[in-house]
Formats: sequence, C-alpha cells, structure tokens
Amino acid sequence: MRHIKSLIMALTIVLFTSTSFADTLNDVKARGLLKCGSNTGLVGFAAPDDSGVWRGVDVDVCRAVAAAVFGDAEAMEVVPTTSKARFTILQSGEIDMLARNTTWTFSRDVDLGLEFVGVNYYDGQGFLVPASLGVTSAMELDGASVCIQVGTTTELNLADFFRMNKMSYEAIPVETNDEADAAFLAGRCDVYTTDQSGLYAQRSTYPNPDDYVVLPEIISKEPLGPSVRHGDSKWADVVRWSLNAMIIAEEMGITSANVDSFLGSDNPGILRLLGKEGAYGAMLGVNNDFAYQIIKQVGNYGESFERNIGMGTPMAIARGVNSMWTEGGLIYAPPFR
Repeated sequence: MRHIKSLIMALTIVLFTSTSFADTLNDVKARGLLKCGSNTGLVGFAAPDDSGVWRGVDVDVCRAVAAAVFGDAEAMEVVPTTSKARFTILQSGEIDMLARNTTWTFSRDVDLGLEFVGVNYYDGQGFLVPASLGVTSAMELDGASVCIQVGTTTELNLADFFRMNKMSYEAIPVETNDEADAAFLAGRCDVYTTDQSGLYAQRSTYPNPDDYVVLPEIISKEPLGPSVRHGDSKWADVVRWSLNAMIIAEEMGITSANVDSFLGSDNPGILRLLGKEGAYGAMLGVNNDFAYQIIKQVGNYGESFERNIGMGTPMAIARGVNSMWTEGGLIYAPPFR
C-alpha cells in the first residue's frame, strides 16, 4: 500500500509540473522578474554582502538567466530556501528555477520531477572538525556526534559511509547552514559534514578559521547544478544555455572586460555566440545577443569562480576538477552551433 501511495504521489507531481507550468519563459517575461531559489546564506555560492546584495556562483547563474531573458542581469530576485523546502517550492511554481548548491541525482531527476540542466560546480562531501579534537582522518570518527542538514544527499551519504566502515555516530539534525554553524561552534556536535566547498565557506566566516580542520577524505560525488521543473523543455533550454554561454566564453577567452573587442571577430564560432551571426537567441525565445549580455554583465565561468570562491577570496578554492576541460578539468559545454 505504501508503495502504491508513493507511486501515485510521484505521478501526481510529474503530471502537475508538466501541465501547470509548461510555459515558464512567457510567465517570467510577463512578470518582468526571474524568481530564483537559492541558499539561505552560503558564502561564495549564495549570500548577501554587507550591502544586502546577493552574491555567489549560484547567484551568478540566476543573473545569467535574467540577462538572457531581459538583457538585465539584475532583473531577478533571490528566494532563499532551506534544503528541506527547496524542491517543494520549485514544484509548486513559487520559483522559476533552483540554483542552490544542489546535487544532481537519479531520484531527484526522475522521481521528484526535476530537470537538471548542467553542472556549475563539481564537489564532494567532506568533514569539518575542531583542530583540538586531534583527528586527522574521517576513519577516526567512530562514535562522533555529527551535525547534518536534513533532507539532503549529505544525510544519506553519511549513513552509508559509517555503515560501510562499521562505525557508529550520533546525528544532530539541523535545517540551515546558520543553524549548523551555531550548533557546531557551540560544541553540540563533534563534526560538521556537507559538501567540501560548503565547509570551506562556513569555516571562512568563523572568528578563528585556523582552529578548524577540513579532513582529507571525500566520500561522495556531488555534481552541483541548477534545475527546473520537468515538462517545460523550452525553459530548460534557456537556463541550460545561459550556463553554457558562460563556460564557452571562458573557453574562447572572452571576458566581461574584452567582450566588445570580439564583436568584429573573424571567428564564426565567436560571432554565433555573441549574436552577430545566426538566430540562436530566437530559437530560445530570447534576443540573439543573449550570450553577449550574459558575458558583459555577469562574466564568463572563470570570472564568476575567481570572484566568488577562487584563490583571491577567503574561500581560497583552487580550480582543480572545476578547471576547463582544455586544462584537465571537468568543465565542458556542448558546441554552440
């Protein structure tokens, strides 16, 4: 009976999302504003700065989509959402897209009626501990108490890791990053686990970051990327190619600072990307210069990375696997033609 109820619920979600929100692009245009679900506050990915302006690599994906649709990267609103509620508000239509350091998995892609349109950060789950604990490996965490955000793949990975290694742990459930920070810093748990990027982000905000250590183990694959609802392939294409435009621009050496100098290029691939040849924007239902607007106003993928989480920021994350494919990394976009 439980299986039948779950199946009915899954089918209801798919049918609801495929019929009720089948023209998101026109809805967004009519509203004049993109509603983008993101984090409640994760430095480097999505968090308000001292002036209250939301910034981060996930926010830049939202801004890129706004630039593509409206020619204005600021024509968007960040809707903060918890890990537990993020899928519900996307399915219900409260937001138009989700860009919230969210892992692309089978069940989310298939069972929840979501469509992931790409990966903007390749990550993996790790562990943060106080240096005073004297722990140098996750294999030494038997019996530890662990702060864990509920409703995440992190929660499931944690259970798998301890089970496979025949260790026990006490789960301390939290809802948000801020709650996790407060619990961890107050000593309510010995360990905080989430994506390694998130651990570096949180640690960078602590009063004494050097008092905490990110352990070396990576226990999962966490391809993080934006998603939309199933059943609206036209809108999925807009979000997908907004992200791809940022990646292709870096591959071609086009930045927010030099993009205008490429408008007279002899390279047909560059001319297609910048809207000087072909009607690629029209195919998406936006202006042909959509990629130019993204690059000019938001920058390419590398610019966003370095500005928000790169070595020159408190996060100090090296590109690593998030380097371009031409440099041995995993960042790759299909051809723009």
